Amino acid sequence: MGRTGAPRLRIRLLVPRSRRSPIREADPLVRAGFPAHVTVLCPFVHQSRVNDLVHRELSRLFARHPSFALTFAEFGRYPGVLYLDPQPHDPVKALTADLTQRWPELVPYRGIFGTGLDPHLTLANHEGPATQDAAYDALQAELAPLLPLRCHVDTVELIVWDGERWQSQAEYPLGRGD
Repeated sequence: MGRTGAPRLRIRLLVPRSRRSPIREADPLVRAGFPAHVTVLCPFVHQSRVNDLVHRELSRLFARHPSFALTFAEFGRYPGVLYLDPQPHDPVKALTADLTQRWPELVPYRGIFGTGLDPHLTLANHEGPATQDAAYDALQAELAPLLPLRCHVDTVELIVWDGERWQSQAEYPLGRGD
């Protein structure tokens, strides 16, 4: 899951209620053991270094970015992972770029995936190689009728792994946008 005290910045996803979408959050779609989100930067600086100055810097950084909408209409797969592809990618990538410009020692996903992964909403990552194709095909068929989902993004959340679960530490509003 994560290292104790190692924060990440994420976008929590809320879905506007409509006749088409009976769910309020994207959480019911996720089978991966954590709430629906799009990671902006993981890992972030260790919790012991997140002080008032860092919170102020994050507040200013995120306020420079307008709020935006993401649409989830297509599934994708990484090895062992079924995900939804948020469109457009650019607003999320801009947040990550500004964070890594300010904190250049922070490399998305510790560099495990080279320059990083494209923004994504992990739906499932619990199946082994022998069962993942059939399990993810079935999950994709189950969830496809709920798509597309459109989410308005107006905050970025700082979360910390406490050894058992991710805990919210702070939320930073984005600037005014669409």
